[in-house]
Amino acid sequence: MERCRLRSSKHKPTHLFRRIPVRTLNRLSAAIAALLISTAATQAQEPDWTAIDEETLKHFQAIVRMDTADPPGVEKPLSDYLVSVLQAEGIEVEVFSLDPNRPNVVARLRGNGSKRPLLMMAHQDTVNTDPTKWVFPPYSAERDGGWIYGRGTVDDKDNVVASLMTMLMLKRQGVELDRDVIFLAESGEEGATEIGIQFITEQHFDAIDAEHCIAEGGSVVRQGGQVHYAGVQTVEKLPRAITLTSTGIAGHGSVPLESNSLVHMSKAIAAAADWQPPIRLSDTTTSYFSRMASVSSPEAAARYRAMLNPGSAEGRAALAWMKSNEPRNAAVLFSTISPTIVNGGYRVNVIPSEVTATLDVRLLPDEDPEQFIAALREVINDENIAVNWASRNMRPGASTPLDTDAFRVIEQVMQEVYGATVIPTMSTGATDMAYLRAKGINCYGIGPAIDAEDGPLGFGAHSDQERIIEAELYRFVRANYDIVERLAGAN
Repeated sequence: MERCRLRSSKHKPTHLFRRIPVRTLNRLSAAIAALLISTAATQAQEPDWTAIDEETLKHFQAIVRMDTADPPGVEKPLSDYLVSVLQAEGIEVEVFSLDPNRPNVVARLRGNGSKRPLLMMAHQDTVNTDPTKWVFPPYSAERDGGWIYGRGTVDDKDNVVASLMTMLMLKRQGVELDRDVIFLAESGEEGATEIGIQFITEQHFDAIDAEHCIAEGGSVVRQGGQVHYAGVQTVEKLPRAITLTSTGIAGHGSVPLESNSLVHMSKAIAAAADWQPPIRLSDTTTSYFSRMASVSSPEAAARYRAMLNPGSAEGRAALAWMKSNEPRNAAVLFSTISPTIVNGGYRVNVIPSEVTATLDVRLLPDEDPEQFIAALREVINDENIAVNWASRNMRPGASTPLDTDAFRVIEQVMQEVYGATVIPTMSTGATDMAYLRAKGINCYGIGPAIDAEDGPLGFGAHSDQERIIEAELYRFVRANYDIVERLAGAN
């Protein structure tokens, strides 16, 4: 009846409706139908996150329970596990090994090739443990009080399982991809890069070549149980080592000697430790201090803003405060030296003829190593002290730009999932992203939410009670998936 009345009506709305051409109406109807179908398909493809959480826990506990401590580094059981799970879903997998016990797994979901690939990287090995110091056995993956305990829970088996679950979900959901999505589960990150990332980049780079990479190195920082900010690592310092060798005349301890090599060494160590190389801000550290000011108390914000002008009186005062209270923030401003090893002397009554010391040096990415060591020799200024680079794995230096699609997507997802301000960070430690950045891949370090209080209390990475918040593991898997799906999904 209503339809009949509408057709017979002489009101203006009906008159206007009649003026729309039939072809236009048909096109409009088709567009609306397509939109409804697309919306329904999107809703149908939304993962069952309850089931995903359960599967995440199953895989996470399985891999944490595998002892992949490096040294000796036997990642093969974990590699075999990943290969089995991935191949069961019909995902393409390759294995590259320089050492048969230490494989590198590369899985790939192919896109239409309109964009360059996206790489997810995580390492299978962990640092060692002293089981006698653990409340829960280090390879138990014990759940207690909302935490999961075990070696590798936050370094780096959280990223392993997030990458694994992302591959599985993309495959199951049938997500159409503009770019290949690659998952590299590498070996040897904790101390044997020659069988891991170096081997892959030097001999099998075509298997992982990508435009962007997400890996470890960042984290969402919680304070008092509340998210404070999301840190995304975009650059890292270069780890090097310097050996100091002091030589003098050996003699009886009852007769003090001006040539005492131990005395000369003590002065050299003090001079090196007290030296502050020049401060240099980068795009990352400038953005870091600026954004930290936006999420901090007025007093802290003033210090962070002062660091943007380090040569000012306010900047110098802020740096002095940070060296005492926030040494990690101070350490991103200049190349640093930490004396870590001293060897010399063998009897209480013998003045040693030689003493050696090792300095842990972390260079800014653009630091010239030879100019740096020449400046250190001038600082020590002692002809009895030899200052030389020690033999150590030399990682290349490079940074990642912030003005990329990848960083913008990471910002969007972190803001949506965590409600957090995203802050680019410089890592004072080293990751294997350095090798990828040197090859031109834009690398971003991300990670789950962790409590800022955990590290000082002995619950952080490499600690004797390493643990992860179970709910935050699941939230990280979701964030990782959303980042990859948005960055690689077909538009």
